[in-house]
Amino acid sequence: MAQPTERSSLPDWTSLPKELLESIGKRLASGHDAASFRAACSLWRAAVPFAAFGPLLLLPLDPDSDTVSFYSVPEKKVFSLTLPDVRGKVPCGSSCGWLALMDEAASVTLLNPFTGARVELPPADEHVAAAATSSERVSKVSGRWVLRSGNGSGNAPAANAVKLELKDMRGVFFHEIVLSAPPDAGGECVAMAVLASFTEIAICRVGVDSAWTLLDTKLEFSVASIVHCQGKFLAIDVTGEISVLSINADAVANPTAAPLPSLSPPAGLCHRSYLESDGELHLVGAMVSMFHETQQFTYRSMIYKCNLLDGAPEWSRVKDVGDLTLFVSKCFSESFSGTSVSKYKKNSIYFSEPLYGDPYDFAHRFEIVDIAAGTSKVKTFHENMQGSEALGWIRPNLWERGLHIRASSWMFLAHGHKY
Repeated sequence: MAQPTERSSLPDWTSLPKELLESIGKRLASGHDAASFRAACSLWRAAVPFAAFGPLLLLPLDPDSDTVSFYSVPEKKVFSLTLPDVRGKVPCGSSCGWLALMDEAASVTLLNPFTGARVELPPADEHVAAAATSSERVSKVSGRWVLRSGNGSGNAPAANAVKLELKDMRGVFFHEIVLSAPPDAGGECVAMAVLASFTEIAICRVGVDSAWTLLDTKLEFSVASIVHCQGKFLAIDVTGEISVLSINADAVANPTAAPLPSLSPPAGLCHRSYLESDGELHLVGAMVSMFHETQQFTYRSMIYKCNLLDGAPEWSRVKDVGDLTLFVSKCFSESFSGTSVSKYKKNSIYFSEPLYGDPYDFAHRFEIVDIAAGTSKVKTFHENMQGSEALGWIRPNLWERGLHIRASSWMFLAHGHKY
């Protein structure tokens, strides 16, 4: 039989139709497969979008440790990474696959736990401190923030001044930081911070601004959460009232706020969480029914959505989200949705902890809601870690500007752990 004299040319895999690539991407079974697929070229990376991957539950951080632990729901396992950057810091946000970490000086670091990439944000200054602590006086002494009574003067603390400990920083300064985009994605990234118990928020352009800019949201009550939707930030107060925040990329010092008084949440809806999905703002909450004779209650999770581009946006009930899965956090208010390739249940809501749990039961649990059936199940995922709740969901962001995965993270993926 004649032998070939020349090696046949390899097929041009980049010429595969987009629809075929997307079909293959939906059948990838593990994080390792997905990472390898996306690393091939830009067309293959685009066929498996970041939003397609199911998240991990981020477990509480120990400020005296350099270990970060995650729980994989499909694998029913806890995994840990060694990250020296987390030591001596408290988490104050999980957004776009990045963690926001704050130290005792109120300096903030953005950290991608799976690539090791980090970006520094401006520290809080006296203007931020004044806005975040309207009822108490805060000053900085020898590099440390202290709370002092009105008897103090200048930079000298009063005799009863209290130094802020790391565990207190989130309750005094940046309660939660939300990003408009991953800071390494190549475009503009704006960070917006919910300040502790106030109607003002703080804004900075990542890598551009050297200080935070304060903005009055024009809301009557304290801001509870921030959502990035349709290219705008939405500030939502504790009553569910919404203000649309517009930021000029060339002049962040002049942002504007426009409340939407006609868009109050549906009456009687408790435990409200907000997220962007398919370009629309979604609201997840619980409707409670009380039985006074037995002092018992039942509740049903409900979903509403609205299109902010409508001339008169209003909430409409959603009874089916199709192939989507909604992931809702409590400690960190940012929630999100995605088409799951990772054995999460479709047309379901995953709460990072039960909406109504036993306050004396400290085992880690999460809740799954079947949207179509209207039923829910509570699952235990960590019996031995007592005394605190999961921080929320984080969707691993590994590939925004190429494949730059830390060696330990690659081992995390390569052993077939499915997201």
